[in-house]
Amino acid sequence: MEYKEKKINIDLYKKFIHGGLHPVLSSLFSARNIKDINEVDYQLDKLLAPELLVSNLDAGEFLMHAINNKKNIIVVGDYDTDGATATACAVLGLRKFGAIVDFIVPNRFEFGYGLTPEIVKLAAQRCPDVIVTVDNGVASISGVEAANDLGIDVLITDHHLPGDQLPNARYIVNPNQKLCTFPSKNLCGVGVMFYVLLSVRAAFRKCNTYKNKEQPILSDLLDLVALGTIADLVNLDLNNRILIKFGLDIIKTGKCNFGIKALINLTKKQPSNIKTSDLSFMIAPKLNAAGRLDDMTLGIQCLIADDIYSATTLAKKLIHLNEQRKFIENEMKETAMSSLTDYKVGNQFSIVMFDKSWHQGVIGILASRLKEKYYRPIIIFAKGENGFLKGSGRSILSYHLRDALDTLTKRYPDLIKTFGGHAMAAGLTIREENFDEFCKVFEGLTKELLNPEDLNLIIEIDKPISSEHLNYKTAKIINNEVWGMGFPFPIFLDTFDVIQQKIIASKHSKCILRKKNNYEAIFFNYTRDLPDRITITYSIEANEFNNNQSLQLIIRNLIHD
Repeated sequence: MEYKEKKINIDLYKKFIHGGLHPVLSSLFSARNIKDINEVDYQLDKLLAPELLVSNLDAGEFLMHAINNKKNIIVVGDYDTDGATATACAVLGLRKFGAIVDFIVPNRFEFGYGLTPEIVKLAAQRCPDVIVTVDNGVASISGVEAANDLGIDVLITDHHLPGDQLPNARYIVNPNQKLCTFPSKNLCGVGVMFYVLLSVRAAFRKCNTYKNKEQPILSDLLDLVALGTIADLVNLDLNNRILIKFGLDIIKTGKCNFGIKALINLTKKQPSNIKTSDLSFMIAPKLNAAGRLDDMTLGIQCLIADDIYSATTLAKKLIHLNEQRKFIENEMKETAMSSLTDYKVGNQFSIVMFDKSWHQGVIGILASRLKEKYYRPIIIFAKGENGFLKGSGRSILSYHLRDALDTLTKRYPDLIKTFGGHAMAAGLTIREENFDEFCKVFEGLTKELLNPEDLNLIIEIDKPISSEHLNYKTAKIINNEVWGMGFPFPIFLDTFDVIQQKIIASKHSKCILRKKNNYEAIFFNYTRDLPDRITITYSIEANEFNNNQSLQLIIRNLIHD
């Protein structure tokens, strides 16, 4: 692991200062390849136009006619936070236009991912005229054919990379399909669905539907879009940052989606203090727990609840599931780490593991944890049905995991049954008897595609904040900005004297650090004595409790122990 300070473009820094930006923000933005102050001046009218998405306007007209003709619409979602928010966005959004719409989401343990023939058969019991997929479908060739055979029209909305063949759907809206020139390829599933709703409204407008009545407001769905976009770890280009900014603003008012509000309330966090990292680390895991351990139907029901009371009841169930998930995850992590004690990780370019006791819904998290520790492509398998293993992979910046799996299927056509995903995360299914062979060929391919230096994690840090600006006000300004994948939350490196320290909750170190001024700091999950002088990486938080406002440093890593 190495630390590298981000380079500040001095000319841009001066330009931002002259434009009225706070000095610390000017430093942060100039180090993040922001060329113009307009790139951080977020306005809804700067969103990319819906008509730039291939087939989007046609899809909007198609849905308008379906709504006008009282067609029965079923939304088929996915079992992660992006899929849940996309499903909720579709249901709530289409209902604004008077649609007859319901949803169904595959149980990952029974049906697996996407619009499979089995899911179509299940959906057909509700007699749909139209199936709308969200966050899935671009690889569902057999599922779309099954729907076509039943006379059900399919509209696919997705963002995942397509294969060589596209499904024979009525329309496909996906910025990553080959013929789509939409400037942002980083929309997630809920982002694509929001754009489809914009095209539905445009279709109604074109027919003068709102000449004498108020048109539906769609911007109040942006809290769902913000949550799904942050949770799905897509790159936060300008378009995504605009969507998130306005979604966060809705959440901060407290007049947001009842499900999101209920989850925030139960964490005892004030909505006005919510920031992007809270969505990814506090809210998303609770929704994901439903899809990992049970059925994401519970999470979607929470997000489409009609009032705060029913949403709170469902949110409590989600929190309970998340506590179970944490317990299972810890047990799996202990098993994995004990297995890796003698594992020659240093000589490996990848790590592939399987244990028959591991929970299929939690292997993705375990893969993420091991990637954080060893910084290698990781694939974790759990036992599936009928002699198959279900795998979940996480990757590093220089290794496109989905493309790697695609290469393997071309070289070894019988090795992988199914796979899908994107650069940083993917899922796959193999026969249990092929596990050893898969480990061998995946390692071999990874060695082909990576150099040893690619396995050295380089953490980019920001220029330290001067004592003049290291305060609550600066922390509040930073927390109010949009940060995430491709536009990382600021992390700083500096040296401090340790004035006081104590252990709280039997597992965290709370201390007072000094550099000209004294600063409260906390080091989570660290109980050893800190030396009198430490060099650390840290982030800053603006704490507000009982009307008291204070700055707190969050210690990320101890550089010199």
